Amino acid sequence: SNTLTRGVVMSRSYREECEYLVKSSPCSYRIKKGFVPNMKVEGIFYVNDFLEKLMFEELKHHSASQGVGGFLPGVKQIANVAALPGIVGKSVGLPDVHSGYGFAIGNMAAFDMGDPKAVVSPGGVGFDINCGVRLLRTNLDERAVHPIKEQLAQSLFDHIPVGVGSKGVIPMNAKDLEEALEMGMDWSLREGYAWAEDKEHCEENGRMLQADISKVSQRAKKRGLPQLGTLGAGNHYAEIQVVDEIFDKHAATKMGLDRIGQVCVMIHSGSRGLGHQVATDALVEMEKAMKRDRIEVNDRQLACAHITSVEGQNYLKGMAAAANYAWVNRSSMTFLTRQAFAKAFKTTPDDLDMHVIYDVSHNIAKVEEHILDGKQHTLLVHRKGSTRAFPPHHPLIPVDYQLTGQPVLIGGTMGTCSYVLTGTSTGFQETFGSTCHGAGRALSRAKARRNLNYEDVLEALAKKGISIRVASPKLVMEEAPESYKNVTEVVNTCELCSVSIEHIKILLFVAMPGHAAGISK
Repeated sequence: SNTLTRGVVMSRSYREECEYLVKSSPCSYRIKKGFVPNMKVEGIFYVNDFLEKLMFEELKHHSASQGVGGFLPGVKQIANVAALPGIVGKSVGLPDVHSGYGFAIGNMAAFDMGDPKAVVSPGGVGFDINCGVRLLRTNLDERAVHPIKEQLAQSLFDHIPVGVGSKGVIPMNAKDLEEALEMGMDWSLREGYAWAEDKEHCEENGRMLQADISKVSQRAKKRGLPQLGTLGAGNHYAEIQVVDEIFDKHAATKMGLDRIGQVCVMIHSGSRGLGHQVATDALVEMEKAMKRDRIEVNDRQLACAHITSVEGQNYLKGMAAAANYAWVNRSSMTFLTRQAFAKAFKTTPDDLDMHVIYDVSHNIAKVEEHILDGKQHTLLVHRKGSTRAFPPHHPLIPVDYQLTGQPVLIGGTMGTCSYVLTGTSTGFQETFGSTCHGAGRALSRAKARRNLNYEDVLEALAKKGISIRVASPKLVMEEAPESYKNVTEVVNTCELCSVSIEHIKILLFVAMPGHAAGISK
């Protein structure tokens, strides 16, 4: 493959590349220094046999094509991140890792706030800032929902707008937006769209305090204003799901998801066009800062700035505002979901026990305290396509979950299952308290559209009892189960490496992906 650095081209065969990848445990590989230039730390990626094959095939293809076209393979991206200034520990690839912009999706990297050279990189957060997952429980049983499933699916579809340019139904003017960007879920609470308990069961209590609305451009605000309380397109969804298996009764009971057949709702969405614009604006600013501060990176997509620089701080404050927007967005959709259920069952959301079990973010950078070489350090932890998974007794997780560890919500893909896990102390030490975020793509969106026939995909879903009304056939192929790694393989690998523990498996019941509404059976 070609590694271009300061005008020097190094070409290596696939076999030579593999010499830098050393199996370090039954489920992990070390990426030795030298795999790409200037690595400050080693890389590591977690796999099982099936996922390992995918990672190596990607590298093999890249070597054969001499690196022409497409994203870099995931292993290269993990290694390029290990060459960023100020990185500590290891550059970590979780089992759902796949190529992304700059950082691979499923890559976690931590930077030492005490090091003046340490950087923040928008590519380590992703364009959909605070894309994340929220799980609501109900006291309903599958049997109670079955007779009115069709009306419920329609009611959800009527309440929650979906698709790329969809507009929200929650009234909002420019002043409301500015307050929401600053206050996060406190705004939702004040306006009556959230319950007080929702905040406690949300990462950061649903509000990042360093948000500064002056660091969010007018263009970003303009894109964000009409989209609040909307689902968005792509892999975003609101799904009615049913508990299928419980692996740990104690943890499941703590979460209030304690019986097979119990109905719950999973919402997966982010900061829509607003977050995308914040990231785009920052990348433009940082290109200039890199020239000024002579920051060298292996890949132009890894644009970054020193954490302490004006550009670095501007991005972190804008990112926090976009994160707040995403929490308000999930809160608005929670409100709309509660309304839809209450209407369908002619009762109140309170009587249906529609509490938030937890809300996790999987595209974010956060300042956290971690132990490194026996000493406490303040780190900026970038998680892109990676979920925070703190262990039992960690001070930042809610009182109810102190004994179980933080709930981690892993959304599967259309027509498959989802999981609830919790963090472990091993994971806290080895991956800075991070685990996977979902299935992870195995086919790019374009490749999925080329390789899959949407009628076949719909037929396969119909056989599982899930029929979907679709506005765009293109989306069905992009989000088809075949386009992704198997979520069960990913979750099992995380458990195998002790990064997180499985507690509950949930099956899809009614799907509403971005662009579509669906009814199953």
